[in-house]
Formats: sequence, structure tokens, C-alpha cells
Amino acid sequence: MSNSLQSLGGSLQAAGGTIQATGKRKSAIARVRLTLGSGQITVNGRSMDEYFPRTALQIMVRTPFDKTESLGRYDIDATLSGGGVAGQAGALRHGIARAIEKLDGTQRAVLKRAGYLTRDPRKKERKKYGQKGARARFQFSKR
Repeated sequence: MSNSLQSLGGSLQAAGGTIQATGKRKSAIARVRLTLGSGQITVNGRSMDEYFPRTALQIMVRTPFDKTESLGRYDIDATLSGGGVAGQAGALRHGIARAIEKLDGTQRAVLKRAGYLTRDPRKKERKKYGQKGARARFQFSKR
């Protein structure tokens, strides 16, 4: 094991063996627990491949590991709630990035540059009264 990996393992042991972080996207919330391990990702008690059958979402979740070159070093146990499947995948990516940053502060610049630490502020706009939707109006007739 390299020196940096040993020091990360030491800081993880000092933290009680797990690092916890929260990620959010739209109305989805991901509570992430990161531990040293073999790279297994568990979401709501199921494997990630089972929970996110679409490969695009699986790739999205793994990108913080790819950017920090730490794929296969940590196990992730996540609890997801709210939102849809894509929003939950985005929340999980945000939570994983925050956990990695908490574990190793030197990775912050890489994760920040990739945009994984920034919480995506876009949400669904509410429907307004006197209108058909958030922006759509009822049809206007001049005569």
C-alpha cells in the first residue's frame, strides 16, 4: 500500500471506520456512508446495478471515483429517499463526492473542477394560480 493510501486508511480508522455525507438533487436526498473496502455500492439494501438498471445512471454514480482514481477502494452504503431515479443518482453522486472530500481534502480541487461538490439548485417550478402550469397560460382570445 502506498503512503497516501495508508494515511487515508489511518484517517478513516480515526473517524470510526466510516465517513458520512449527504447529497441532494431536486427533491432526492442521499445519505452516504463510506468505508474502506472492495468498491461495492449498496443502495437501500440492494446492489447499485439492481437499483439503477440504466448504465448511464451507474456511470454517473461512479464518476467521483473515476476522477479521484479511487475506484474499488471504498464501499458505499447509501440510503436514498424522494425524487425520481435520475434525481436520486445525482444525489448519490453528490453525496459520494462530499464523502471523498471529507476523507481526503487534497481531492477537493479535482472534485470541485468536475462540478461534483456543487449542489445543483434546479428544482421543479411551482404552478401559479390563474394559470395552467408553472409558465403555461390559458389560451387568450381577443374576440
